[in-house]
Amino acid sequence: MSNTMGIASAFVMSSMFLSPFAIAEESQAFVVQNSARAAAFEQYQSEMTAKAQEAAQTPQASTTQAQPRVEKDS
Repeated sequence: MSNTMGIASAFVMSSMFLSPFAIAEESQAFVVQNSARAAAFEQYQSEMTAKAQEAAQTPQASTTQAQPRVEKDS
C-alpha cells in the first residue's frame, strides 16, 4: 500500500513541477522568445556553414618547405 502511495505522490509531484512548462508553451512571450532563439540558431548555423565552405575553398599552403640546395665544392 505504501509503495502505491509513493508512486502516486511521485506522479502528482512531477505533474506539478511540469505544469508551468506546459502553460509557458502557450504564452505569447514564450512563442516570441522561442522564435528569436530559432532565428539566432539558424543565423549561427549559416555562418558556420559559410566558414566551413570558405575554409574548404582556400588553398592551403604546403606544409613541407623546399630544402635549400647546398653546392659542393669539387
